[in-house]
Amino acid sequence: MQVRTTRFGNVEIADDRVITFPKGLLGFSEQRRYCLLEPQEDSAFFWLQSLDDPNLAFVVTDPSLFVPEYSVPIRAEQMGDLGLAKLEDAQVFVIVNKVDSTLTGNLQGPVVVNTLTRTGEQFVLAEKRWTTRHTLITLGNRQQNQPQKAMSA
Repeated sequence: MQVRTTRFGNVEIADDRVITFPKGLLGFSEQRRYCLLEPQEDSAFFWLQSLDDPNLAFVVTDPSLFVPEYSVPIRAEQMGDLGLAKLEDAQVFVIVNKVDSTLTGNLQGPVVVNTLTRTGEQFVLAEKRWTTRHTLITLGNRQQNQPQKAMSA
């Protein structure tokens, strides 16, 4: 299947790579079909690209790479909605934002995907321990790695 994107042009993806969000994502209930695009092999970040709107894509990551103690409580009815027989079949992602030189993750609104059926849902966690702008990493200043110019008198 050909997918039009504004960031990557036309991209070919296999039909079995489509992730369906029956309820859409928060604020985007009309867009229900997405795919994960990996910008580089072994990347920690992916693009969750809408198949219905070439302009709509979210940077997502596996939060356990940055916050090992993070977990998403999935209730029995949510498992049913996602068609999950066991928790091991779920993959959790969080939407990433860049705020100044910091990458933050929306740990209060994780995206959970059934890896077998490729059905997903964005949850809203009631627990206030996590925020919508949880710091994942701080980006370094690129100029710090450049050699200093010698000062002349």
